Amino acid sequence: MRPFRRFGGRYRASFEAVEVTVLSDLVDQVRQLLAGRRSEAPDDPLVAMTGIATAPSTTPEDPALARLLPDFHREDPELSAGLRALREPEIIAGKDSAAVAVLDSLPPGGGAVHLDEDQARQWIAALNDVRLALGVRLEITDETDTVMDTAGERPEPEQAMFHTYRWLTYVQDSLVEQMLD
Repeated sequence: MRPFRRFGGRYRASFEAVEVTVLSDLVDQVRQLLAGRRSEAPDDPLVAMTGIATAPSTTPEDPALARLLPDFHREDPELSAGLRALREPEIIAGKDSAAVAVLDSLPPGGGAVHLDEDQARQWIAALNDVRLALGVRLEITDETDTVMDTAGERPEPEQAMFHTYRWLTYVQDSLVEQMLD
């Protein structure tokens, strides 16, 4: 990968074909995770009349999904449940939209990615979601000093995931740095 660089109001990076495949697969996995949650929504006859979708009022059981869709209000579970039921569909739609923006902008066989400001923000959001979900699977916490400190202590498949996590961080950081310049 060649890191993101700013050219005028656009951002450009280059990805190898294998990197496009990995990133596409990970973004798609997050989309599937969110779609599964969307399918858990209760049947609500008011949705057809109002157009306002509802969601389950409970915290997702899957820890990665719970990280992507955290509680709205920790001190008041009832308030949190009500807010979740009303706001979660919109949040899922936003996350899905960001994921689609990434997938739509990736060149299938590798190559250059060109993003405008809005697409860059969507990339940052989608990369963050992928990193959050992967971080939960790898048990990376705020207390983890660095991913490198624990990568060598894991079985080989997890080491590969740690390296993927680090790579995603690099991709996201390269874009954020250019946006802040």
